[in-house]
Amino acid sequence: MVLPIVSIAALVSAGITISGHYLHPARPLLIGIFKPLTTILILTVALLPGTLGSDPYARAIAAGLFLSLIGDIFLVLPDRFIHGLAAFLLAQIAYIVAFHSGAQAPGFPLAVLVLAGVAAGMLGYLWGALDAGLRLPVSVYVIMIELMTALAIGRSMQQPSTAALLAAIGATLFMCSDAMLAINRFRRPFHWADLGVLATYFVAQLLIARSV
Repeated sequence: MVLPIVSIAALVSAGITISGHYLHPARPLLIGIFKPLTTILILTVALLPGTLGSDPYARAIAAGLFLSLIGDIFLVLPDRFIHGLAAFLLAQIAYIVAFHSGAQAPGFPLAVLVLAGVAAGMLGYLWGALDAGLRLPVSVYVIMIELMTALAIGRSMQQPSTAALLAAIGATLFMCSDAMLAINRFRRPFHWADLGVLATYFVAQLLIARSV
């Protein structure tokens, strides 16, 4: 009973966070409080099953969510984008550890190939708009999130279950969220970017948390 309540609380907090981007007088307060709170609630969802001590998968997912929380805090602060990027890169590594068994799936090479094409296209689109100092870290991050997503998809094929499917959908939404974030920040800003980026991001993290 507690797990659905916390999940709903996370979605409500996510909605408040998103609204903060469009209610300008209240923006700093709402985002500063509710964005980290949403990730804390999602982390709580991953911890509630009580498998942290016995399940390496649960530990890796919890580590990824904790690192994402650090990244969220950095991104709320001014001029801390590169710090946030580094925290989320470490979060992707934690998720890669969690989903590593997906590499054994027969369909994994195809998933890697398809997502590598997506990654190449995204980097090609962003490249001219990136400062020289950002090209390497952004490239590494794009490669890592595409690998994370391919492993999650492979794991859902290798170990078919509702939990594995939730993780694969979550990983895919995470990739979509980061793609929208990059396009809005570096290439072509659009008004509803915050809605698209944060809605897919929070749902992605909640689905990954529910996979524990």
